[in-house]
Amino acid sequence: MMSGKHYKGHEVSCCIKYFIFGFNIIFWLLGVAFLGIGLWAWSEKGVLSNISSITDLGGFDPVWLFLVVGGVMFILGFAGCIGALRENTFLLKFFSVFLGIIFFLELTAGVLAFVFKDWIKDQLNFFINNNIRAYRDDIDLQNLIDFTQEYWECCGAFGADDWNLNIYFNCTDSNPSREKCGVPFSCCTKDPASDEQRTYIHVKGCVPQFEKWLQDNLTVVAGIFIGIALLQIFGICLAQNLVSDIEAVQASCLFT
Repeated sequence: MMSGKHYKGHEVSCCIKYFIFGFNIIFWLLGVAFLGIGLWAWSEKGVLSNISSITDLGGFDPVWLFLVVGGVMFILGFAGCIGALRENTFLLKFFSVFLGIIFFLELTAGVLAFVFKDWIKDQLNFFINNNIRAYRDDIDLQNLIDFTQEYWECCGAFGADDWNLNIYFNCTDSNPSREKCGVPFSCCTKDPASDEQRTYIHVKGCVPQFEKWLQDNLTVVAGIFIGIALLQIFGICLAQNLVSDIEAVQASCLFT
C-alpha cells in the first residue's frame, strides 16, 4: 500500500462540461417554446380536439414547422444538457450522432439543390400552387402566403394568373365569389400608378423573386449556413471530447 502518495488520473474538463450544458439548456428552452407555440396554434384551430382535421388542409400548415423544429431542438437540447450535467456518455453520444446526422442531411440537401436546380424549381412551383388552392382553408397558411407576397413583392408562383387555381379567385363563369377574377390584397402594390391597370398588382411570380433574392443575398445566406455548419461541427467535437474524458476517468478508476 502506497501511503502519502495520491494517484492523479484523468479529469473531466469542467469548461467543456458546463459550456455544453449552458448552450444546450438554452437550446432546450427554445425547443420547448417552439413546441408550445405549435401546440397553442393547434389548440386555437381545434386540431387537438379533432386530430383527424390535420389531413383536411390541402396545403402546408406552418404550425408543422414549429412542431418539427421545436421537437428536434427539444430532443437535442435535452440529450446535450442532461448528458453533460450527469456525465452520461450514452446521451452525449446520442447528441453528437444526432447532430452529425442533421449536418449530413443539410450538406446532402445543399448539394442536391445545386445539382437539381431545375427539379427544385419545379417542386417549389408545385408547392406554391398547391398552397394557393388551400389559401382560404387555414389562417396560418394565409398569413404566410400574404407575408411572402408582400415581402418579395410577388404574386403567385410565376404570376398573378396562378390565382385562377383558387376557387374563390378563379375567373370561371360558375364562380359566385365576390373575389372572382381577383387576387389577395398582398398582391397589390402599396403605391399603384393610375396610368396602367397592371401596375396595381405585382406581376412577378414568387419563384423568380425568390431566386433574385438568393442572388442578391448570396453572401449573407452562405455566411449563415457556414456559421450553422461550424457551430454543429464545434458541438460534435466538444461532445466527443467530453465523452473521451468521461471514459478515460471511468477507465482510470478501474485500475486504482
